[in-house]
Amino acid sequence: MIAESQHPGRWWHALEGGRIQCDLCPRDCRLHEGQRGACFVRKMQGGEMVLTTYGRSSGFCVDPIEKKPLNQFYPGSSVLSFGTAGCNLACKFCQNWDISKSREMDRLMDEASPRAIADAAVRLGCRSVAFTYNDPVIFAEYAMDCADACHERGVKTVAVTAGYMHDAPRREFYAKMDAANVDLKAFTEDFYFKLTGAHLQPVLDTLRYLVRETSVWTEITTLLIPGRNDSAAEIEAECAWIARNLGTAVPLHFTAFHPDWKMRDVSPTPPATLERARETALRAGLQYVYTGNVHDQEGGGTYCPSCGKAVIVRDWYDIRAYHLTDEGACGFCGAKLAGRYEKFGKPFGPRRVPVRLALQA
Repeated sequence: MIAESQHPGRWWHALEGGRIQCDLCPRDCRLHEGQRGACFVRKMQGGEMVLTTYGRSSGFCVDPIEKKPLNQFYPGSSVLSFGTAGCNLACKFCQNWDISKSREMDRLMDEASPRAIADAAVRLGCRSVAFTYNDPVIFAEYAMDCADACHERGVKTVAVTAGYMHDAPRREFYAKMDAANVDLKAFTEDFYFKLTGAHLQPVLDTLRYLVRETSVWTEITTLLIPGRNDSAAEIEAECAWIARNLGTAVPLHFTAFHPDWKMRDVSPTPPATLERARETALRAGLQYVYTGNVHDQEGGGTYCPSCGKAVIVRDWYDIRAYHLTDEGACGFCGAKLAGRYEKFGKPFGPRRVPVRLALQA
């Protein structure tokens, strides 16, 4: 077990009566001395905010970038992935609950400085580093310092996030990111309030900001949960909002739920539900729509919006065929696809490789 850090936290202000308020996310936690926020990792200590997980991780893995999921951000490349502990949402269906819901720090079994992470990414041949598993919003100071170190070494950075963040820290945070996959967990306030303990509007605000005001490559993931957020009307409303507010070139991933955490009584998502959702999104005009957590070669492929041909054929996370130029143009008709591309070499493949950084430091 690795001792807590006492790294100075940002985005807070003092209140009357000796308390402080965290200004990082819309929870606006008001803390007494020694008290932790809802995320569990931001704490009032000595009259100030500290981040207790700076430099500490629940583990590092080298993954295919498609696992984030990011299908149009240097396809076939590898990404060094890590997270910490805690979360600022309270999703009853959390698929990484052992990390994000941790109230014990025994999940934090590795440690690394930002520079060590950047060096490891280069040494391991990773095109990017992903802040994932739990939400990087709550360890923003650590993620941002890591991003600076990565950029010094030519390594890209990825945030896998629920997008639940206030505007000022959002702008500072995403100035350091090259790509993001944002979980749009549903498209009703009722779902967000009852099943995540959060609200929908701040997530929509994050998506609008990313797509309209930054150069961050953005993809969206919606986990479809039977009977909770998978109705035809809700999926239609979500797709229409994306097309109207973000444009049709933002990739959307519909992924399958499996029973976990506090929703073990809900059945897994039928593949047919994902297929129908994908068809709905395509009818709404979205150009890049994927299915995930199921074996669906059609739903895993990337198609040219101009000629309709498969330019990237995937089987799970394995790329079986690639028909794009180095600049991301269709190899059949020459139309340019949205995304980030470069010369395509041997793809990393579907494997997941755990690594220990503390032992190598």
